[in-house]
Amino acid sequence: MVEKFVGTWKMISSDNFDDYMKAIGVGFATRQVGNRTKPNLVVSVDDQGFVCLKSQSTFKTTEIKFKLNEPFEETTADDRKTKTVVTLENGKLVQKQCWDGKETNIEREIEDGKLVAKCIMGDVIAVRTYVMEA
Repeated sequence: MVEKFVGTWKMISSDNFDDYMKAIGVGFATRQVGNRTKPNLVVSVDDQGFVCLKSQSTFKTTEIKFKLNEPFEETTADDRKTKTVVTLENGKLVQKQCWDGKETNIEREIEDGKLVAKCIMGDVIAVRTYVMEA
């Protein structure tokens, strides 16, 4: 099921991301950079079943490797230390990050050939849309 996400995805739009970053506690300077950055998302799966999500931009490249349904420690692009678990739910790749008593979800799904990532913190939702690079 993860296979449909595999490839290099180029961001074409980002809506409400500043409000999402504010909601998770990202400072002003980091948000300024985050709002200007249009990262590529590279998704791969190795032969041991590890999924790799790599976010590449001129500003910063971050990478997480994980197995579905297995919790792991993540250091996010904004330097939060989270306990993270990624699951497949109804065709969506759901990444749940927990830190300091807070929780955020990033739901990625394929819609009309595009990868749509919904970043959810409470009632704040940011939507970032990617297209597959040729």
